[in-house]
Amino acid sequence: MGKIAFVFPGQGSQTVGMAQEIANEHADVMAVLHQADKKLGYSLSQLMFEGPQDELTLTFNAQPALLTASYAIFKKLEEAGIAPDYVAGHSLGEYSALVASKSISFEDAVYAVHNRGKFMEEAVPAGEGTMAAVLGMAAGELEKVTNEVTETIAPVQLANLNCPGQIVISGSTEGVKVASEKAKEAGAKRVIPLVVSGPFHSSLMKPAASKLEEMLKEIKISSPTVPVIGNVDAKEVVDANEIEQKLIEQLYSPVRWEESVERMIDLGVDTFIEVGPGKVLSGLIKKINRRATTLPVYDIQSLQDAVKKLQVEG
Repeated sequence: MGKIAFVFPGQGSQTVGMAQEIANEHADVMAVLHQADKKLGYSLSQLMFEGPQDELTLTFNAQPALLTASYAIFKKLEEAGIAPDYVAGHSLGEYSALVASKSISFEDAVYAVHNRGKFMEEAVPAGEGTMAAVLGMAAGELEKVTNEVTETIAPVQLANLNCPGQIVISGSTEGVKVASEKAKEAGAKRVIPLVVSGPFHSSLMKPAASKLEEMLKEIKISSPTVPVIGNVDAKEVVDANEIEQKLIEQLYSPVRWEESVERMIDLGVDTFIEVGPGKVLSGLIKKINRRATTLPVYDIQSLQDAVKKLQVEG
């Protein structure tokens, strides 16, 4: 059997009821959720279990909610004796990966991502920035379009390089609109505007990055116990100082998800466990490499299935 990577989802995977079934069955999971409530000073767990969805989706709620749900499921995998050789997360998910690798404590991470969400919301006034998914166009071609629009009209750049033929662009509303039109003219199959509250992973997030830098000084970051594949350059990060720097850069740099998955495969990973709500990353990984085994773990049944499969093979 090859190596195992734990991958953690990012914003967009949040749903009302996430982690509820596992929390109801396991007191230690419920304790994790209450730990988050206490640290944040409001009932995040109630919001996760009961919604409303539009409130859960607000960046500063969605980020700690996803991190908490992912960490709760991670704890159950850990308890079953399943340990990763590598960890990675998509955008916000990188914080979940850092918690799993013992680089940041869960409480510190919940506090950090709640504030990260606030900083991201505050960086650009509502309506002034957005994102769109561009399907069926190569990164190099799309980058020519975004560079041209940025130079002549308004800022827009590649934000998430998710898998072959799926790239998200981000920037000013005007820049994204013009780049979307030009991308279609240049041969993109489809362009889908995303329902997001800001232009994440674009240069417009630099004000948020300087606030994040200040806040990260309050947090203890240790060297991870397993290598973390970072979003910014798709390389293994093993040094605490480097982690802090990469988390700051991550806010305004593209998420190199396709390259991150390729890197883990090059390092011998053949099984990816998606730890947290949804199956988004499992879908992307299959598009990057059909031969990879993906196991999304988001409720009791999927947890039992993954544990059984891995214990048999291990």
